[in-house]
Amino acid sequence: MNATLACVLALAAGTYVFRLAGPVLHGRVELPARMQELLTVGATVLLVALLATGAFTEGQGFAGWARPAGVLVGGVLAWRRAPFAVVVVGAAAATALLRLAGVQ
Repeated sequence: MNATLACVLALAAGTYVFRLAGPVLHGRVELPARMQELLTVGATVLLVALLATGAFTEGQGFAGWARPAGVLVGGVLAWRRAPFAVVVVGAAAATALLRLAGVQ
């Protein structure tokens, strides 16, 4: 067995154990309210950081203005509680129309 396969198997086992820990420890471990609040805020911050990275960068540079504008349109539609398909199609259409108009 080579080193790459060993690493993949170790990571797979670790992922499985990590996912199994939730159902196994549910009800046995009680987190303080402050810790639960911090975990919720941490998850939100992580998602916003991923969104910002995906919206503003492409490769090693700036993605242009069309993509952030499309993400903004999708965000407004989601905030207005539009169906998910409408949010995705609206964001894609806004980006496509801006690129068609020459905005990169």
